[in-house]
Amino acid sequence: MAEEKIIAAQIKKDSDGTITLTITIPWQTVKKSWDEELDLAVKHSTLPGFREGKAPKALVEKNLDQEKIKEEVLKKILPKTYLDAVKKHKLNPIINPKIHVEKLENGKDWTFNAITCEVPVIELNDYKSAIKGVTAKSKIVMPGKTNTPANFDEIVNAMLSKIDAKIPKILTEGEVDRLLSQLLDEIKKLGLTLDQYLASSGKTVDQLRGDYALKAQNDIKLEFALQKIADEEKITVSQKEIDEALQKAKDETERKQLEANVYLLANIIRQQKTLDFLKSL
Repeated sequence: MAEEKIIAAQIKKDSDGTITLTITIPWQTVKKSWDEELDLAVKHSTLPGFREGKAPKALVEKNLDQEKIKEEVLKKILPKTYLDAVKKHKLNPIINPKIHVEKLENGKDWTFNAITCEVPVIELNDYKSAIKGVTAKSKIVMPGKTNTPANFDEIVNAMLSKIDAKIPKILTEGEVDRLLSQLLDEIKKLGLTLDQYLASSGKTVDQLRGDYALKAQNDIKLEFALQKIADEEKITVSQKEIDEALQKAKDETERKQLEANVYLLANIIRQQKTLDFLKSL
């Protein structure tokens, strides 16, 4: 499916960085995929009175689950049209899109919305001065006393207090969903229900979600702030550092898992080096 076959690939950017692509696929393009799915269904049909694959196409279509065909057609054409729209608008999404499909009717163009985002806008401002205000106390030499390193949470809080960040809502929502799913798993392991947990904590679902939304925003803000600091300070990870981390794996299984996710491992090492850099300020 070539890019020019997309009737419309409109884009809307919210102030927080959330991007909504509204994509319309011509019925002619949909029909081609629909017929391919129908031909496949005919090939494997086993209607009474007909040998497998020999039933009339119109009869097979009449007996098929139309929603199932729509689902298969969407699986085939939606990813390609989304990527075409991303390319058209020169976007660099950092997450898989959240898809909202409009009403789909045969004979009419199909439309769907894809919600995504790019890297959040981060303004570091004078974060170093804020951190130095925390770490300075640990660098004062007092006779007879051992210097205590600055508290990590104090360093992070000082940094975040100076940084401005626009966190896309879709990023926050995704992280909140992940945290809630993790909590539900933990509650289930304890043999409790969500209602029992809420009663013991004295919170409602909305309050719990609000707490997680605040945590998610801070976590995301910290993650991308560290990335930007690492970029500005040219903090990199060498192959030697990766190899050393692999050697420290507790067993062969963990080592293989790390080897299969070397990119993630390198990011973790880079993040730790960035945190060490902050502590040294």
